[in-house]
Amino acid sequence: MKKTLIIGATPNADRYAYRVAHMLTAKGHPIVNIGVKQGEVAGVKIEKQGTPYHDIDTITLYIGPALQAGYYDYILETKPKRVIFNPGTENPEFEKMLDLHDIEPVEACTLVLLSIGQY
Repeated sequence: MKKTLIIGATPNADRYAYRVAHMLTAKGHPIVNIGVKQGEVAGVKIEKQGTPYHDIDTITLYIGPALQAGYYDYILETKPKRVIFNPGTENPEFEKMLDLHDIEPVEACTLVLLSIGQY
């Protein structure tokens, strides 16, 4: 199972970040929710950005490029194996940075990857 950090987590059931949290946990992947909203998703509390985790396989982004710069150092210090840029979050500048730090940038939809067994 791939421990996944969701950046842009929200308790709003209409958002894709909410749906992916539920799908990840339903498929047995442990999650960490990072976001600005208070609450919980899929039984996991939403945290503010803080001390980086060091056991994360995948970070999946649900914030646009304009907000991502505030997370660059946090993500690089977390050292995941990959960062998934969901539709609308693509960021060539950050993707180059990730490559330089041996972190794989992936432009894909996490929900689709989970649905087709390619996660």
